Order: sequence, then structure tokens, then C-alpha cells
Amino acid sequence: MSWLRALKGTARSGLTIERARLEPLAALRAAAGLAIVIAAGLAFLGPGSAASAALGAFMAAIATFQRSWRPRPALALASGLTLAVSTFVGYLVGASHTGLFLALLAVWTFGAGLLWAAGPTAGTIASGNVAVMLVTVTLPTSAAQAAGHAVIIAAGGAVQALLIVLFPVRRWGAQRDALADALAAEADYARRLRQDPVSPFDPEPLMRARAAATVTSRQARRRPAELHGARGLAERIRPVLASLADPAVGAPAEGPGRDRVRELLAAAGEVLDAAARAIRRGEPVRLPGPSLAVLRSPDTADLLTGAPLRAARRLAALLDDVLETAEPGSGRTADAAESMLRPGLIALVPSVLAAVRAELRPGSPILRHALRVTAVTCAGYVIGQALPLGHGYWAPMASVMIMRPDFGQTYARAVARFAGTLVGVAVATGIVQLAQPGMYLSGFLAVISAWLMYTLLRTGYAVAQLFVSAYVVFLLGMGGVRWDQTVPDRVTLTLVGGLLAMIGYALYPAWETPRLRSRLADWLAAGGRYAAAVLEQYGDPAGARRADVREALLAARDARIAWQEALDRAAGEPVRHRGLSRAAADGAGDALAALGRCSMLLEAHLPDRGHAPEPRAAALAEALRSDTEAGAKAVRERRAPRWEGVRAVLAEWGAPERTVLRGAAAQLLEALDEVSEALTPE
Repeated sequence: MSWLRALKGTARSGLTIERARLEPLAALRAAAGLAIVIAAGLAFLGPGSAASAALGAFMAAIATFQRSWRPRPALALASGLTLAVSTFVGYLVGASHTGLFLALLAVWTFGAGLLWAAGPTAGTIASGNVAVMLVTVTLPTSAAQAAGHAVIIAAGGAVQALLIVLFPVRRWGAQRDALADALAAEADYARRLRQDPVSPFDPEPLMRARAAATVTSRQARRRPAELHGARGLAERIRPVLASLADPAVGAPAEGPGRDRVRELLAAAGEVLDAAARAIRRGEPVRLPGPSLAVLRSPDTADLLTGAPLRAARRLAALLDDVLETAEPGSGRTADAAESMLRPGLIALVPSVLAAVRAELRPGSPILRHALRVTAVTCAGYVIGQALPLGHGYWAPMASVMIMRPDFGQTYARAVARFAGTLVGVAVATGIVQLAQPGMYLSGFLAVISAWLMYTLLRTGYAVAQLFVSAYVVFLLGMGGVRWDQTVPDRVTLTLVGGLLAMIGYALYPAWETPRLRSRLADWLAAGGRYAAAVLEQYGDPAGARRADVREALLAARDARIAWQEALDRAAGEPVRHRGLSRAAADGAGDALAALGRCSMLLEAHLPDRGHAPEPRAAALAEALRSDTEAGAKAVRERRAPRWEGVRAVLAEWGAPERTVLRGAAAQLLEALDEVSEALTPE
């Protein structure tokens, strides 16, 4: 893709306004916390302290809107406390010498860049703290005042946390939505299988539900009963649905048996949809009677035999469990898979440090981001101080808020921030010119702007930035700063900061395109390990660990999502494909998805521990693991992978038998051959 096309694409992305699920009550609560902090600050401490408290409360509220499964009060407190520390240390250093403050800014920004290794929530909060610190360090005039400002910033975060505790909005709503979305995705999958027996399934809803089900110890004691167990059941239903529909291991492609399978799939979709609605709303399950009648019909045994009949009975039993689990207050206890505990914020420190340490290596995109954002922020600070404009901190503040580890987000946010700033300050300036607001009215307008920003936060960065810009104009107006002292400077310096961010990425990029082969190889190796773990259950039903299958499945899902995210980011980069064209990537991705599906079909019919071992399955597992590891190496080295070991084992197997194991094994080799075909140069 050329630079011109890439710039057009990122500009369009940055200015896109998306339809999103709004949270008006949560936004109102956040704005109320901000109003309390501003009102108390103006009444008892003065405009400067009120601005510090408002910034603390503002950033704490933004932290609670991040896509995180952690308790919202903890996020608000963490944001307020870290910002308070940043402000106090920044003032102590910056008050004595500008050079020392620049050094501190470099250290703080580098650390914030590295925190993206711990996830986007940590990275966003850390970047926001650096940006706001650039403002708050200019407000105190003494060390004692700096300490006071730090305390009231922390108090602003504490107020937001307290309001969340006292006035919860849709308690457990995010977890309910994640679980309901997973069940609804299963329902849609069941309906699609009626028309396409090999229809693909995107595991992302199940992965999101798993992340939502990982809770802290305190949350585990308070979680509603209907949020226990259903995710694990949804995980087990998916392979049963696939095995029931697939003609290779399920019912024949045509005839009365296929008609009954279609009826069972339709009934399963209705049951799963009903359970999803009940969990999302916290109300009893309302299910049409005919669906249960189909699932429990005794004549299914007359139409299906063998593996399809076992799958049909297994599906009916699992759906009964889903209905029981989905009932509010059912009292059903969590199984072992649901007892996943997330460490608290303090206990999380060692794992965060380990994640950061792992990124301190050449070629790490997180390390490159940390170095890039540090250099750009420091350059922006120097340029802002050198220009004959006030509020020079706006240039580095814009840069640090714009920059992200990938190209697309950085450039899209640069365009969106400038456009949002331009419109926001124009609107706010017009209001100031017309209303001539005083201190308290300016504070009120700042709260209204913040409320609109919180409400529309998920619709796009440009929209959010529009209201942030208006918020800043009104907030500074509380202290008597005239609009003509801030607006021209803010617009100009925001443009400078955005351009610096874009230039910084262009000069020191972290392109995803050259790493696509490595991502694909990771998925291939992980998919091979998953298939081998399943086959080992057939080879040694009594001795193989069932937990190995689950661990391999989760690793394969992670590798698949990492590949898809990398492919999406690479699609917008102004870089040549470097040996992996879009067509080859799509073909290989489809083939590996088929490989995972074959493994899932085998998993749906795992033998009991008392079942006789199948030596050919053990041999196939060993060959598959060896070939996919070698194949992953070949993909990294730009060679087409070969599957001689797997082919040899299947050749010894003889003519295809109509069994789940033999049918799925043939599909495994077919999927692997499609990987080779996609990666073979033309």
C-alpha cells in the first residue's frame, strides 16, 4: 500500500463516528463526581486547586471507561494515585531546573510506553498520567502547594471510586454482556450450520467471556449465580454442534437424519438465544416449548445412529445444563473451570514487571514504541518551550496521547485529535464569547462537556476530543484565563504535537507486515499442538491429561487472535507484503482455521478413560506435532511446509473408515495441504 492510500485510510478511520452501546447512567455518575470535586474546590480551595482536583477526577473517570474486567473503583483509585505521585515528583524536579524536568519527563514517558506490555488499559492510563502531569505541574507555586495539589488530585480519584461503590450502574453488566454475547454467538453458529455444515466460528466471543469470568477473590464471593458455569458449557457445546452437523463425522449429507439434525440445530439456537437474553437482563428464561420437545424427542434414535446420535444426546444434556445455569438465583456452584482468579492490583506488580522485562529486547514493538514516544514527547516539550506561545506543554501532551504502538492508531488519532480540537475550541470559544461565563458557570460548562465526552466516548476519538477540548477551555476559564490566551496556542501546539507523532512513527516504525510470517508460524505450531493433544487422548485414554487439551486449545486461540490482529494492522500499513501476499495470508488463515475445526471435531468425541487405546492415533499425534513444528520453521524461512510424517501415518491406516477418528484425520491432512498450497510461490 502506498503512503498516500495509507494516510487516506487512517484519516478516514480517525474521523469515523461509530454506533456504539452508550452508558448514559455511568457517564452521569462520572460527571456528578467531577461536579462535586469542582464545586468543593472552587468553594474552599480556589480555582487552581479546583483545576487540579478536576483533572484528577476527570482522568479517574476515563480510566473506569477502559475496556477492562477489573473492578471500576480500583481503576479510578489507581489512576488518581499515580497521577498524584506524577504531579508531586514532577513539580519537585521541574521547579528547580528545566533540564531535570526534561530528564524526568523522558523517564516517565519511557515507563508509560513500556506499560503497554501489560495491556491497553495500563498503557492508556499511564499515557494519560504523563499528559496531565504536564499541565498539573504548572499549577503549584511551592513544594507545600505541590503536595496539596497531589492530595486533591488523589481525592478526585477517590470521589469517583466512592460514587461507583455507592451508586453502581448495572452491576456485573459487562460480565453479563460478555457471557450473553458468547451464548448468542453459539446460537448464530447453530443456525448457520443448518445451511453450511462446515461453517466457520470466530472464537473471540468465547475468549472475551473467559476474560470476563476471571475475577478477583472479592468478586468471586459476590458474583451472581447465573454467571457461574454457563461459559464452560458454551465451550463444550461448540464442538458438539460442529460434530453433529459435519457430514464427515455426523449425520449423512441428505436424508431423514440430516433433516433431524437441522431441527436439532434450530432448537439449539432458540435455547441458546433464550439463555443469552435471560443472562443479559437478569430475568427468568423464557423458552418456546417446541424447542425442548425437539431436543428431547425419542424418535431421534430412529433417525440417527453412532456418533451423530451420541452428539445429539450430548447436545440435549448440555442445553439442559445451560437453562439451569441461566436461571437467576439458581444457586448453581461454579465448576473448576469457572474458579479463575485475577490478582489484585498490588499482586499484579510482579507479572507486570515480568511482561515489561520481556519487551526489553531488540525488535520488540513495545520497546520501539517506548523509545519513539519518549523522543517525540521530549522534542515536543523543547519546541513548545521555544515557541513564542503560552502553554507550551500542549505539544508534548498531544503527542503522548496520540501515539500508540501501531501505525494505524497513531495516524488515525493524530487526525482525529486535531479535527476534534479545532471544532471543540471553536464551539467553546463561541459559547464563551456569547455567555461571558464567570468562575462557577465556567465550572458548570466544564462538567457538561465532560458528561458529553463520557457519554459519547466509544463513538470515536474525534468526538471525544471535541468535548475534551471544550472541557479544557472552560476549565481554564474558571481561573480567569481568557479564551484568546488559550485557543490559538492550543490549536497550533496540538497540530505541532500531532505532526511530531506522525513524523516519529515514520522515522522509527514498528511495522507489522514483516512479522506476519512469524505470526502465521506461531498459529501453525499452536494448532498442531492442539490437534496432537486431542489425538493423544485417543492414543492413551487412561493416561493422557485432559487439561493438556484445554491448555493447547487456549494457546491456539491466542495465536489465532494475534494473527488476525496483526493481519488487520498490516492491511493499513504503507509497506510491501515482503513475501506474504494478502491472498496467501487469507488462504493460509482459512486452512489453519479448518485445521482447528478438525481438531475440535475430534475433541467432541473424546473416548472415556476405560476405552481401548488407539495406537494409530498416538503415531499420528507424534507425526503431527513434529511436522507442524518443522512447518512453522519453514514458514518463517519463506519455504512451503511439507507433511510427510502425517501422510505416511495415514497411508499405513489404509482405506478411509467411517469413524470419527479416521474422518477427522483425513480432514487434518487436507487442511495442512491447503496451508502448503497457499504458501507455495506461484
